[in-house]
Amino acid sequence: MFDDLLAANRRYASKFHDSGVAGTAARGLAVLTCIDSRIDPLAMLGLIPGDAKIIRNAGARVTDDALRSLVLAVNLLAVKRICVVQHTDCAMARSSDAELRARFGAGDDFETLAMPDQTAALRDDIARIRASKYIPESTEIGGFLFDVKTGELQPVDL
Repeated sequence: MFDDLLAANRRYASKFHDSGVAGTAARGLAVLTCIDSRIDPLAMLGLIPGDAKIIRNAGARVTDDALRSLVLAVNLLAVKRICVVQHTDCAMARSSDAELRARFGAGDDFETLAMPDQTAALRDDIARIRASKYIPESTEIGGFLFDVKTGELQPVDL
């Protein structure tokens, strides 16, 4: 089932060389963004591998696991700035939890973290990061909306 990926990896590995990139974030940046395939986080922000820690999940939501990764990035991997980047035309912003659950037969015990009010959800997620006792107050945190049609990134007033 994964033969195509293993073949691609063999081609990649045959030309691979250790770039010497450190495990820390060279630009002191962590980016939490959506899993949407239209988003290329590095290109979108003018970054190269090694510049930032990239965290992705459906809707770019600050889940327990995303927050865990951000805390570790800030405290262990030289991150000083956090960008939460949601996007236009997001399936998570067009539906409610109940509507999304109905699409794949999940019960009320499964939370999709849908966000009928995307701006409010982004503000709440930023507040959750700021409220973490493990994220230093000096950490810069911003919320953004990426337009999947134009490629433009707009700051969201928090």
